Amino acid sequence: MLATETTRHILIVDPDLSALEPVRQRLSELGFSVRSEVDGAAAMTRFSDRPPLLVMLDWNMPGFAALELIRRVRAMRAPQTVRLIILSELTSEHDVVTGLESGADDYIAKPFSPREVVARVLAVLRSHRLQERKTALSFDDLELNSTTNRVSARGQLLNLRGAEYRLLEFLMSHAGRTFSRDQLLSQVWGKDCEVDVRTVDVNVQRLRKILADPGYEEYIQTVRGFGYRFAVPSNGAGPV
Repeated sequence: MLATETTRHILIVDPDLSALEPVRQRLSELGFSVRSEVDGAAAMTRFSDRPPLLVMLDWNMPGFAALELIRRVRAMRAPQTVRLIILSELTSEHDVVTGLESGADDYIAKPFSPREVVARVLAVLRSHRLQERKTALSFDDLELNSTTNRVSARGQLLNLRGAEYRLLEFLMSHAGRTFSRDQLLSQVWGKDCEVDVRTVDVNVQRLRKILADPGYEEYIQTVRGFGYRFAVPSNGAGPV
């Protein structure tokens, strides 16, 4: 469950921390590690020392503007890594749109209900989790990231060509399911492709050869008389 992960860190940046104390307490009860700062300069120091999963910040905090803090955060970390929520007394459409277009994930008007803030924090993190699931696939330290189009095994990048990458991505996305050669041709190469079904066999062989060095070749399994599937070996043994 998301809220019970004690390794999740949240940073609150607001000149009036007393108003956010109920929010901090509730998030702490849910298992988050919550840190607080009253100005942007101190927040950047905190951020550099230990980047959080999510930052809640006041739109008009002292030190420097929230917009500047957002820009610096986005420059330091990948946009998909840190979630940002703006807290502000400014509620005009222009302010809200400016905040969201600057890179914030949500904009909460002051005064606010602590319960609402906590609920929206959890919603932003839940949405982030769902996005991660769509873009990253991982089995026993074999990871495929469709955002960067990179595949790594035990932290080492693997050199896959286009067809090999698409084949692995499709099989990992449907782990445990068996597909015939014709189905794989249609899904990976396209319905109108003019290549022979033997192309599937050739690319499976190449993929297994690439996966062999880190010890994952057995994850691409042959189902005799039908086709192929991606699955953890039945003996439960992962790479040595």
